[in-house]
Amino acid sequence: MKSLIKTVALVVVLAAPVVSFAQSEQPLTRAEVKAQLKQIEQAGYNPAVAVDATYPADIQAAEARIAAQNAMAQSDTTGYGSTATGSSQAGAAAPAK
Repeated sequence: MKSLIKTVALVVVLAAPVVSFAQSEQPLTRAEVKAQLKQIEQAGYNPAVAVDATYPADIQAAEARIAAQNAMAQSDTTGYGSTATGSSQAGAAAPAK
């Protein structure tokens, strides 16, 4: 019985760090929510004229446009740039004759 209690206590101690990291995501701030709403509206979604029948398709289309814009922006900032067109050599200069 003592070994069972020790085992359970050990499992609880080892599982505590895993559980503590489970909720590391912070909730959105009010400014972030407003920025997201503005971005969706700029992508063509207007909540004032949304019809319940077309709501899911309208907002999903706007979110798809935003995702495409974000993908384009991220592809430009990879840090790798375009392919090099020049050439280079390493080593010592050739002796003059």
